[in-house]
Amino acid sequence: MENNKPVVRLISKPESMLKTIYTACRTCYSAESPVNIYESAVDEEKMLKLIERVISSGHYSTIEHIQITFAISNVSRACTHQLVRHRHMSFSQKSQRYVKEKGLFDYITPPTIEKNAVLSEKYDEFMKKVSDFYQELVDTGIPAEDARFVLPNAASSSIVASLNLRELIHLANIRLCTRAQYEIRIMVKMMCDELIKEEPWLGKYLTPKCEKLGYCDEDKCCGRKTPKAEFFKKD
Repeated sequence: MENNKPVVRLISKPESMLKTIYTACRTCYSAESPVNIYESAVDEEKMLKLIERVISSGHYSTIEHIQITFAISNVSRACTHQLVRHRHMSFSQKSQRYVKEKGLFDYITPPTIEKNAVLSEKYDEFMKKVSDFYQELVDTGIPAEDARFVLPNAASSSIVASLNLRELIHLANIRLCTRAQYEIRIMVKMMCDELIKEEPWLGKYLTPKCEKLGYCDEDKCCGRKTPKAEFFKKD
């Protein structure tokens, strides 16, 4: 169902992301002032070459200066519960305490349930019962903050999420892996795609971790890369 697809929009990023990172990188190894470095930075190829060398060396502090903000909606509470576990991120989420659901609340249906006609129908019926009981609680005078206890993980939510570039790369490495749950994998892919549209050079970094490692370190490998044990196996 199309309404099961997350809605993701990049709403904030530095205007001169490349120059900002380049300035941070050059400042570490130059007697020149950061202001002069920034103002004289015009050669994109030169900037990219240095940034790639610095990132590949593990000097990640230089990309922490880049703060990015996404507006995300039409995702389940199950998905946002996973997202908010990530460190070095800031969140502002639709509150179930202060926002009362009216009528049938919006909810997400997993594809595994949706493709089964019988189970999908039962799923929708269950959500209707939950919605009716929630409304009964609210109509009886139960505060929304208590009535929300009956709302399921499937309930749709909205969230504004901000993070620096280092954390976004980490988020992509972890959540674009096929072992990640499908909904957060789709959402993170959309976040990455939104930024890559503005900054194409980031495409090589916003990938599953196996692309960076060259092997798969998961206990169950999807086959995209060689499993870790086999990769490091000695002859």
